[in-house]
Amino acid sequence: MKAKLLYIFFLGFISLQLYAQELLPFVENYSKSNYQGDNQIWNVVQGNDDAMYFANNYYLLRYDGVKWGKYTLPNKTVIRSILVDGDRIYSGSYQEFGYWYRKNAKMHYVSITKGKKVFDTNNNDEIWKIFKFNGKIYFQSFNSIFVFDGKVITEKKLPFLISYCFVVDNQLLIATVKNGIYQWTDSGIEKEEGLSLLENKVVHSIQKHQNKIYFFTQKNGVFVFENNKLSVWENKLNELLKLANINVAQFIKNNQLIIGTANKGAYILDLNDGSYKNINRNNVLMNNSVLSIGQDKNNDLWLGLDNGIAHIEVNSPISIFFDSSGILGSVYSVASIPNGYLMATNHGIFKFVDKELSLIPNTQGQAWNISKIKDQYIIGHNEGTYVYKNGLLSKLSDINGGWNLTKSSIDNSYLQATYSGIVIYDDFNDLNKIKIIGGIQKPIKYLAQNRKNEIWAADNNRGLYRILYNDAHQTIKVDNVTNRCKIVNDFGVKIFEFRNEILFLINNFWYTYNSMTNQLELNQLFNTNFKNVSDVVSIDDNHFIVLQDGFLYYINVVGNKFIKNSIQEKYYKGKIINGNLKVFKDRNNYLLNLDDGFISLEFKNEIKKQPIVKIEAFNNGHLVENNSKINLNSELKIDVISGIYGTEKPDLFYTINGIKEYLPIKEGVILLNNLNSGSYEVTIYSNDGLSYNKTTNFQFVVDKAWYFSVWMIVIYMIFIGLVLYLYYMWNKMKYIQKLELEKEELKHQKEIFEMELKAENELSSQEYEKHILQLELQSKSLEIAGKSLSIAKQSEMIENIQNILDTESDLNKLKSEIKKTIKINAVNKHEWEVFESNLSLMNNEFIIALSKKYPNLTPKDIKLCVYLKMNLSSKEIAPMMNISFRGVELHRYRLRKKLGLAQEESLSMFLLSV
Repeated sequence: MKAKLLYIFFLGFISLQLYAQELLPFVENYSKSNYQGDNQIWNVVQGNDDAMYFANNYYLLRYDGVKWGKYTLPNKTVIRSILVDGDRIYSGSYQEFGYWYRKNAKMHYVSITKGKKVFDTNNNDEIWKIFKFNGKIYFQSFNSIFVFDGKVITEKKLPFLISYCFVVDNQLLIATVKNGIYQWTDSGIEKEEGLSLLENKVVHSIQKHQNKIYFFTQKNGVFVFENNKLSVWENKLNELLKLANINVAQFIKNNQLIIGTANKGAYILDLNDGSYKNINRNNVLMNNSVLSIGQDKNNDLWLGLDNGIAHIEVNSPISIFFDSSGILGSVYSVASIPNGYLMATNHGIFKFVDKELSLIPNTQGQAWNISKIKDQYIIGHNEGTYVYKNGLLSKLSDINGGWNLTKSSIDNSYLQATYSGIVIYDDFNDLNKIKIIGGIQKPIKYLAQNRKNEIWAADNNRGLYRILYNDAHQTIKVDNVTNRCKIVNDFGVKIFEFRNEILFLINNFWYTYNSMTNQLELNQLFNTNFKNVSDVVSIDDNHFIVLQDGFLYYINVVGNKFIKNSIQEKYYKGKIINGNLKVFKDRNNYLLNLDDGFISLEFKNEIKKQPIVKIEAFNNGHLVENNSKINLNSELKIDVISGIYGTEKPDLFYTINGIKEYLPIKEGVILLNNLNSGSYEVTIYSNDGLSYNKTTNFQFVVDKAWYFSVWMIVIYMIFIGLVLYLYYMWNKMKYIQKLELEKEELKHQKEIFEMELKAENELSSQEYEKHILQLELQSKSLEIAGKSLSIAKQSEMIENIQNILDTESDLNKLKSEIKKTIKINAVNKHEWEVFESNLSLMNNEFIIALSKKYPNLTPKDIKLCVYLKMNLSSKEIAPMMNISFRGVELHRYRLRKKLGLAQEESLSMFLLSV
């Protein structure tokens, strides 16, 4: 019970919150963050240069559709009013008026009153309105009117306080604050008769329309003067206007009236049927205080607000239904019904009838699709399928998730894609008779059929299937075509029927199915004309919409030609529900679903007119004329200005130096960076849906780098000349140095020669001394050899004595013989000492080398080595070492061990090699 009460409360709360919505003209808002100005837009006009001008307190604002400019008066006073007259923009402020003109892409101001005694310092005149009458410019304050004939300023002081002046039927009417309406004449001012109802009423606008004069008062509503009689305007809107406080009013095209109020926004009244629309902060305006109204050459409205600017496309074929409350949610499908619209959203099913939006009871949840068949609306919902007819909603099926409904191309049946398969409606006179294709339990999103018992189905996630079934609606075969054809990326497949042919959009490529080869094949026609398409919606055989590179295009097919009309991004930017784009045809309009509502579009199948565009190029903030030069590595910003702000704004493209790559111009700006030096031509093209047409071009030259300029080349030449001169001087100096060096070299060579000669002489002397030494050495050697012989002789003597001792027995004779032998063979002790000394001297190098190599050798070992090196035998060595022959052999044996010689190695040969 408690849950039921909460549910009833929730429905009641929603019904209270659903205030009236309506289909409104598209509004483009500009805030202070856009134009960087002040609050309060007092006046709006369009100049002869197609730019929009705004009086914005301390600034004159200029907007050309691409960029904003703001300018201040020399005396920094508030600008209350502006007027366009030719190339001049007249402005009025506190005790000051003059005109602006544009030169070199900047606004320049000329004061008319400077240096003239125009104003009475006691009146504090402020110019609130400027108008042209009888060829003269009138500047109006609340106390005076100043007339400027181009040379002279004439002041007309008024005896009362006025609100504004108005030119009506070539008459100048003056609306006073308390005294009614007066007319300006050559003789003075005269009160208008029959308008007493306007006394003590502040009139903010006087407009003539269809032979009637309308008086718009601030707080008392609207009065109409007709057949010489003034009466209260008999319109249901009048009572609302009394509470809203009228600020401005103006009749516009198509018998419409726009009224700007102080606290209720703007009312747009259609005088043909009496209907009106209120544009305010609750729907599309930034605030409810409208201070001024202007129109551009396309008859679109510009509202000057207390805080911001609104561009209202009242003559656009595009209208918008917008829900700012969030109650509606994202609209997945929309259809027109009598007196309103039916919408399938993620919050449920809503209807909008007689300006009232309401949720249809018991439909909360995700609704997907609305299809109209005759006078019935089939609505696919998360919880089943509903039918809406004659204002009543009933449930048709409990099968969850009716994504899409498609008519079969072979009969009058309809195919419905659901969460769990395919449903067929054969008889729409009896919708309860449904048939379910057996054996299919996949979530199917898109369907198409052009052959009996064959259905093409795209899975909600991935895959394209060819489903064959029998007459009993039982599945015979499910062919995963994308898998079989080895298409790897088959996510989000779209099925599109065009002129009895089924096309498949898979991963941005278009395919058709070849029944002969049973393969998917690329479709050349569509792949050539529609690259990078992410979504497509069929309207009829000759019209469809594509989402290409993030932009929507309406395609009109004429014969084999595709006429491509872009839908400006501002109408849907950031509001498209990806993968769920749907279009409903409503007579001549098309309803396109968006995140928070929908837009209504009226497409005209006509070739677009060739636009007239202007180019303003800027380099480092300075205007660049055609065929001018810019610096290398600097940015060139090219503003491409069409002077059109609404739906007719052309699609513009550009190429550089004739390369046929048409690049889109986004937001009217071309930015060129990092250009090489040389000549460039930027050509601007418009697209009429069939072809690119040249509109204008801009030529410029990127200058050479500063290091290639004429002056730098002169500097380079001077530098090169200086380098060559220095090189010449350096070579000359080097040549002189070379000569001096050669002279010094000759001198040194002479000294060297003398030194070499001296050295040779000294060397010869040394060689001589060496020779003498060698002779002495040879002499010593001979001496040693002699000593050796002497020693050998002594040995022989000893041997002889030994023989005598062995043979002689007579003692006396023995003594005599021994003495005789000793005397004969006696050796001088001094001679032996000399022998050993000479022997050591001769072999000094050998002894040193041997001692270093074998430090464990004794002097006796070294002596033996010397004797062996002299190639003496053991027998000869024995007496010299005063040992026996056997002792020499034993010593030799020990020496071999110390030297580490093998048995087969010769000791004498080894010592010779040391």
